[in-house]
Amino acid sequence: MRNAPSDPSSSEGNDALGERTELTRARRVVVKVGSSSLTSPEGTIDRDRIAELADVLAERRAAGTEVVLVSSGAMAAGIAPMGLTARPRDLATQQAAASVGQGLLVAHYTAAFARHGLTAAQVLLTVEDMMRRVQHRNAQRTLRRLLDIGAMPIVNENDTVATHEIRFGDNDRLAALVAHLLRADALVLLSDVDALYDGDPSRPGARRIPRIADPADLDGIDIGGAGRRGVGTGGMVTKVASARIASDAGVPTVLSSAADARAALSGASVGTLFAAHGRRRPSTRQLWLAHATAARGSVVLDPGAVRAVAEGRASLLPAGVVKVEGDFSAGDPVDLRDEDGTAIARGLVNFDAGEIPDLMGRSTRWLARELGPGYEREIVHRDDLVLLGAVRERARRGPE
Repeated sequence: MRNAPSDPSSSEGNDALGERTELTRARRVVVKVGSSSLTSPEGTIDRDRIAELADVLAERRAAGTEVVLVSSGAMAAGIAPMGLTARPRDLATQQAAASVGQGLLVAHYTAAFARHGLTAAQVLLTVEDMMRRVQHRNAQRTLRRLLDIGAMPIVNENDTVATHEIRFGDNDRLAALVAHLLRADALVLLSDVDALYDGDPSRPGARRIPRIADPADLDGIDIGGAGRRGVGTGGMVTKVASARIASDAGVPTVLSSAADARAALSGASVGTLFAAHGRRRPSTRQLWLAHATAARGSVVLDPGAVRAVAEGRASLLPAGVVKVEGDFSAGDPVDLRDEDGTAIARGLVNFDAGEIPDLMGRSTRWLARELGPGYEREIVHRDDLVLLGAVRERARRGPE
């Protein structure tokens, strides 16, 4: 499924042309490639596809651009060597297949990049690594050092130990987080899908959407579900979500097919461009909280606290809490919800779940007097808090 690129002058305005041109001048680019673009339907590694991708990335590297590759394909590559006929359904066999396939995948990358005088470096991460700040910083330092010495980092999710992450995300979210982690100038998501369409691209009349300038541009577009391999609207949910993570972080993102990798990296009008928006990039800590953490519980706020957090960007004080849900410990990420159950923010909580009921509705001054100075603090400090969903969008559009 591949459509001829549209005429840039008719499909994209001057702003988009400028954004596309910026891709050619990007100092650092993260490129993600999906499993279906690297393997045959039988699950074996397609050496020619890997070699073609390595050629494209080596060209950019030779032109002076730092390139980080986020590659899926380990589990798919392990299917045939294990004597399996299809993707395994149980987690243990999935992890075993990924373990077998990862070595094969990296061996082929190593050989392909060596032809261009580049050293491939394997970096295996999990969402858990991105959740914990120490590991998060270690990953950042390692990747930056690899780029400094001229290596080609090849990042993959560590499917051999991942749990739910092995079934969701398809490395798209990981690529977006890596792009922000490294302050990349662009993210390119490559798969067997050539663009975002305004409908099922297998049906007559479906049109490629060349540019998404704002999240509102997605209103009314049926992105679809997980779908079947190779169907344009199938699998788009995680790709669009990941493109939004990156564009929210100030990283322009192109969603295109692996067959159009060279064109996408050269700024041609292929795929769909998600323009970077917002006047400032969120901090790594904010993006980490919003997209790389899973809430361990919830704290329910009264209307006054909701307004203070959502509009005033204030810390959450004990006086504004009306309920606690879940079992969490101090330092865990929790969702801050209104009394209707809508999550308005996520933050790192300063107390265990069992402690908060005794603090609810009390001022910090009263708590310090009655319980000691250690209780004169916020439930969640504003520096450890990030707004979510529509609340974040309203805040972004307002004065900063």
